[in-house]
Amino acid sequence: MLEPSSDIALRPYQRDIFSLFSHGLDLKDLDGKCILVLGATGLIGSCIVDTLMLNPNDYDYKVIAAGRNRERAQRKFAAYWNNPHFSFAEIDVTLPMSKNLNGLILDDVYDDLTGRVDYIIDAASNASPNFFKQKPVEVMKANINGVANLMEYGLRHEMRRMVYVSSGEIYGEGDGSEFTEKSSGYVDCASVRACYPSSKRAAETLCVAYGEEYDADVVIARLSHTYGPGFTESDNRVYAQFIRNVLQGEDIVLKSKGEAYRSWLYVVDAAHAILRLLLDGEKGNAYNVANSESNVSIRELAELIAAKANKKVIFDIPEDAQQGNTTPITKATFNTDKLKALGWKPLFDLEQGLEHTLQEVIAKSDE
Repeated sequence: MLEPSSDIALRPYQRDIFSLFSHGLDLKDLDGKCILVLGATGLIGSCIVDTLMLNPNDYDYKVIAAGRNRERAQRKFAAYWNNPHFSFAEIDVTLPMSKNLNGLILDDVYDDLTGRVDYIIDAASNASPNFFKQKPVEVMKANINGVANLMEYGLRHEMRRMVYVSSGEIYGEGDGSEFTEKSSGYVDCASVRACYPSSKRAAETLCVAYGEEYDADVVIARLSHTYGPGFTESDNRVYAQFIRNVLQGEDIVLKSKGEAYRSWLYVVDAAHAILRLLLDGEKGNAYNVANSESNVSIRELAELIAAKANKKVIFDIPEDAQQGNTTPITKATFNTDKLKALGWKPLFDLEQGLEHTLQEVIAKSDE
């Protein structure tokens, strides 16, 4: 695909992607194949596309990046836009693929999408908490209808495998111990905030059901809290808010004690895991994707980001503070033995990942 040149100064984010290949990521089994990535302009989807397109090895595969916003895609993927191995398709997964294809008849990507599509990666789900409150119906449709529409499409187009990008939120509130792939905690299904974990649970079951009834090959990636430079302007996940604060010269203001404890995962490690599952995961299985060395509280995360910009963390906790659209889960850490058995391991600790995220966001803002 694209090869690093000594004449070009690579940014840390790009170097991080290239390092995946020097640490054993080999995509030779994708040679001659077509890979459709849904949610391609989001945090995780865009990193998967970057990883596929920055592959320094000379493999001949086709990447179709799909999303709902062509302008955003053109900005994100400007380096590949005219690459013959890359295409963009404007697709809304909540609609049947036949309707999406009708709108693409005059587009060059139409022939690719109506031919054989070997692999599908479904990362088309908005994970920003403000969206859960404002558009809970759309959140559920993207997860549940999205899987159904993509499965039906894949079965008609010789799909070899789909990876469904799920979330560690499906575990709900546990007992404080590490979540394994067999864990199951409490989710208050009668709350609007449950639109995300409940629909992720239902989508996972739908994946397994398609496997059982139609022999569809699906693997599920349950990601922990993932961070990186590809977040959108409207993303209000805590790490994105904290980064915006410090880059605007502001201190980070916490409206709670910040005691919620999380596993954090750099997006480059997440993309690596998803591609590993695409190639080597066991059909019908779910895998936790997390970095057990990056388990910190929200307060500790804020302090790490603030320190990198010489800012402070300030607490402004209102007396009537309410949960709002934040997750009620107090502790979420994950056992990743099952994924590591496939040869995956995270390459970047929290300090490195945050540093490289900040550098990439600053570089992008200067362009």
